[in-house]
Amino acid sequence: MRTAEIRRRYLDFFAERGHTVVPSAPLPTPDPTLLFVNAGMVPFKPYLTGEAQAPWARATSVQKCVRTLDIEEVGRTTRHGSFFQMNGNFSFGDYFKQEAIAFAWELSTTPVAEGGYGLDPDRIWVTVHYTDDESRALWRRIAGLPDDRIVARGDEDNFWSMGVPGPCGPCSELYYDRGPAFGPEGGPAVDEDRYTEFWNLVFMQYERGEGTGKSGYPVLGELPRRNIDTGMGLERMATLLQGVDNLYETDETRPILDRAAQLAQVTYGAEATADVRLRVVADHVRTGLMLLADGTTPGNEGRGYVLRRILRRAVRAMRQLGCAEPVLVDLLAAARDCMAPSYPEVAETYERIADQAAGEEEAFRATLHQGTAVLDTAVAKTRAAGGRLPGAQAFLLHDTYGFPIDLTLEMAAEQGVEVDRDGFTALMREQRERARADARARKSGGTTDTTALRAVLDQHGLTDWRAWDTLTTDSRVLALLGPSGPVPVAREGEIVSVVLDRTPFYAESGGQAADAGLLSGTSVEAEVLDVQWPLPGLVVHKVRVTAGDLTAGDAVHAAVDPEWRLGARQAHSGTHVLHAALRQVLGPTALQSGSYNRPGHLRLDFPWRGALSSATRGEIEEAANQALRRDLPVDVRWMTLPEAKELGALALFDETYGDKVRVVEIGGEWSRELCGGTHVQHASQIGVLALTSESSVGSGMRRLEGAVGLEGVGYLARERDLAARVAEQLQAPRAELPDRVAGLLDRLKAADRENQRLRQQATIAQAAALAARAEDTGTALVVSTTAADGPEGARALAGAIRDALPSDRPGVVAVGAESGDKALVVTAVNKAARAAGHDAAVLVRRLLNGKGGGSPELAQGGGLPAEELPQTLNSVRPIIMLGQ
Repeated sequence: MRTAEIRRRYLDFFAERGHTVVPSAPLPTPDPTLLFVNAGMVPFKPYLTGEAQAPWARATSVQKCVRTLDIEEVGRTTRHGSFFQMNGNFSFGDYFKQEAIAFAWELSTTPVAEGGYGLDPDRIWVTVHYTDDESRALWRRIAGLPDDRIVARGDEDNFWSMGVPGPCGPCSELYYDRGPAFGPEGGPAVDEDRYTEFWNLVFMQYERGEGTGKSGYPVLGELPRRNIDTGMGLERMATLLQGVDNLYETDETRPILDRAAQLAQVTYGAEATADVRLRVVADHVRTGLMLLADGTTPGNEGRGYVLRRILRRAVRAMRQLGCAEPVLVDLLAAARDCMAPSYPEVAETYERIADQAAGEEEAFRATLHQGTAVLDTAVAKTRAAGGRLPGAQAFLLHDTYGFPIDLTLEMAAEQGVEVDRDGFTALMREQRERARADARARKSGGTTDTTALRAVLDQHGLTDWRAWDTLTTDSRVLALLGPSGPVPVAREGEIVSVVLDRTPFYAESGGQAADAGLLSGTSVEAEVLDVQWPLPGLVVHKVRVTAGDLTAGDAVHAAVDPEWRLGARQAHSGTHVLHAALRQVLGPTALQSGSYNRPGHLRLDFPWRGALSSATRGEIEEAANQALRRDLPVDVRWMTLPEAKELGALALFDETYGDKVRVVEIGGEWSRELCGGTHVQHASQIGVLALTSESSVGSGMRRLEGAVGLEGVGYLARERDLAARVAEQLQAPRAELPDRVAGLLDRLKAADRENQRLRQQATIAQAAALAARAEDTGTALVVSTTAADGPEGARALAGAIRDALPSDRPGVVAVGAESGDKALVVTAVNKAARAAGHDAAVLVRRLLNGKGGGSPELAQGGGLPAEELPQTLNSVRPIIMLGQ
């Protein structure tokens, strides 16, 4: 049974039993504690924890997931994969253990011809928590399982919690016996390769308190509403139903592996090391495809770095297999054909995916060249000094050059050098924690006490949010929160987070900046600095009290700055217009992957290889302003997500959508996007859209920035005035400015070339004179001097002197140069000196107490106090006389 069919049967089974089919959320998640969805329940987390009311009593989904914590194990074992799919059915206070157990048993054992999976009931084992007698009894009654196939296990295996205070409960897991060829008898407690877990039923019935580990916390009591969260591993079930050994041999992975083997001209199963690399390629290419399809783009931090690392590991594994040619586009095409039956969007957007992947692979090839040179230098210094390559150096290679740590480890090991892996890991952890802390603080409106936020939500319910309808509301202050939690009062000058019962303020989301405005009461006034959604349904305002005292319970008038909102509406609608114009000019692959807009200004990121020409930028700008001139209507409609997709509405990749979605149209199908932002009513209200810049923001990713409304007019006016001043200075009509400027540049380049020629002649003449006065130590001719024109002049002069010395005599040169209060030294030796055992790199380190490096023929070092330069140069001759 193909994986797509397993998926379809699962959703159909639960839909027929009253479950709402919820589409998979995108892999990027708005949860600041996660980069990607890593479990099937993540999109349902607010409903399971009680942070928000679920829109359905029952739901089912097949959720895409990515986990990379154990990425080093991918390929080394056949049980680890970075991308996987989790089939789930969920109950939010509706059914509980009896129905969940009955559903799992029925679907697993119903014959294939009748719509089930047809697993042999006599080969299914289950585990239960050792205290869960209720589940044990249900398995006996519903499934007829004997006691010896119902295994009791402890907290480590069969009790679930999220690791923080909140819901928890026992689990019951289903295992399938694959037979004696896969391991010994005795059930899952003996061998989990033979007895493969394929379904986990979580019974959320208790509330846990503070504590650590799997059992180091108190269970406080029963939940008021019990929930069901189940997960059936789609790849696990495909392995069982397709009769293959592991997930790499299923229909969604094996074709990628086979294509990699074909390109590398190796045979899978013939050699263990090659097999590991082929599995790495198969897994990472599939993961990369799904991340790219969901809008993640390669980068140096966060989600982008995870994707970059995955793609580069795949490329490197292919290079290790002997395939040095570009391979990603070819391999991704194989992955596309595997995944398109379940996810048609990977085929629909493949042109964009392939283009981004090709750009990343091309960049990595350059990275290998640059990073290898940096690593080789660092390794050479480490070998000379002894010890391990510092973790900071490995982190630099990762952070600056995109060098994966495993590549650094392997290449260093090949040269006999260990790497301080712990130091690298610590720096990586610090970077991640800083990023997550910033994200959490930003999202929570300035307070770090999420428990306090949840308490406000539990006590008062959802915020009455009216940003789409009005600019003012009469509101009541429900809570004041400082960085560490609730505060009783906020006095003049203090900054606090405020929760209101209702608000007209737009909270930052969908790329639109938060509103600005005021809260005012009978004796208090506060400036609204920021507005966020820290929890679903809860709006938090970051305010500065400008007069009086603000206290919980105060009645206030909340008013959005109307000029700010007008500018924000112009910018957000302008972003939609620019996106549509971009796709009109460049084609459908130029799909927005990120945006930000605030009053008067916008930016839009999109995948594209290479800079846009000025003519193309002009064409995009003209298409956008034509839409404004036609005064296209702006309409907002609500519909279901399937209806929106059928209509062709574009969705942002990092948003999670509910039962109904908001579709914003500008000119009907010309621009149709899912959006929760504020907009103008007609395109002409945007005023003008002026592109101000176009730049690169990473491999295969471009950024357009623009100004709209009065800011757009101001930008064009400044450009006009600048052109007028240049025309006046050059005494030329504006139409002739490009030719006049080009002529000036040509003359400047010619003058630079002439100056360079004269400097070279002067350097050669100076070098000849210095070479003629070289000191003869008996073993070598030595020249030490200073250069007047800085570091560049020192390098040029050292090389010129070396070339001017007699080629049949060993020649050693040292040239110093000052740069501020520091100095550097450049050393050079000729071929005869190298043959006599002299080394420029060794010499510069002798002169600078171990600092500096380079090649045996030319080296340099810096950091020397300027006043010590003469003494350092005077020491060259004694060093050479003593044999260096």
